[in-house]
Amino acid sequence: MQIFESRDALQQQLRGLRKSGRTIGLVPTMGNLHDGHLALVAAAREQADFVLATIFVNPLQFGPTEDLDNYPRTLQADCDLLTSAGCDAVFVPAVSAMYPNGLQGQTLVSVPGFSAKHCGASRPGHFDGVCTVVSKLFNLSQPDIAFFGEKDYQQLQVIRKMTADLCMPVRIEGVPIIRNAEGLALSSRNGYLDAGQLALAPLLHDQLVAASTAIETGQADFTHLEASARAELDKAGFRTDYFTVCNAQTLDAAQHEDNDLVILAAAWLGKTRLIDNIRITR
Repeated sequence: MQIFESRDALQQQLRGLRKSGRTIGLVPTMGNLHDGHLALVAAAREQADFVLATIFVNPLQFGPTEDLDNYPRTLQADCDLLTSAGCDAVFVPAVSAMYPNGLQGQTLVSVPGFSAKHCGASRPGHFDGVCTVVSKLFNLSQPDIAFFGEKDYQQLQVIRKMTADLCMPVRIEGVPIIRNAEGLALSSRNGYLDAGQLALAPLLHDQLVAASTAIETGQADFTHLEASARAELDKAGFRTDYFTVCNAQTLDAAQHEDNDLVILAAAWLGKTRLIDNIRITR
């Protein structure tokens, strides 16, 4: 596997691939990789001739009180995993390479509406940071296909809208959530949980499943389902941020006539913020 730190070296390599007609699949990550990330690489391996992963802890998407400094950085282990997964190359730029003029005054890419609710309401500016760095990575690598996990469902929809609105010639592929044996969605931030919290964390998914089952069996009082799930999570020791039944395309609160639904959830467990979701077709 090739490792690139220089933007110029990466682009030179990719230009040759494009000239030869090979398709490029991009897997953007912040490192500290787990089986969820490797599922993205596997999907890219199936659909593209050349698989490029990126590892970049993007400061622009972290708020002033968030965990940027403590975010786990495990580059050698990550490269070993990517090599084993059949990744062809990884781009590991420094912050100075991605933001040569600093963060202040950096042109931002913002997706209105989609970015303002749910995680966007709890983390102001987060999705502007995500969209800005993803736009940079798209421009640098010019992939044919880019792969994102469905665990970050709102992020996936934001990126899809950004790509469509800005006429970016990149196909966005969502890859299903990978869970542990207890149902907990895999996440780099799960490493922050202590043993007791790790045992409790799957309850978030349990509540999503319970609400989904209720809807599939005819429950239409979404407000009651949401309130009940929040109460159960808070009683168990979570601090629920949101638990919301949404239209899966618009991310607005679901209406009775909506059939394509997603339940989005975010909750704090100690100092760790967990997110999850479940799709429903009525």
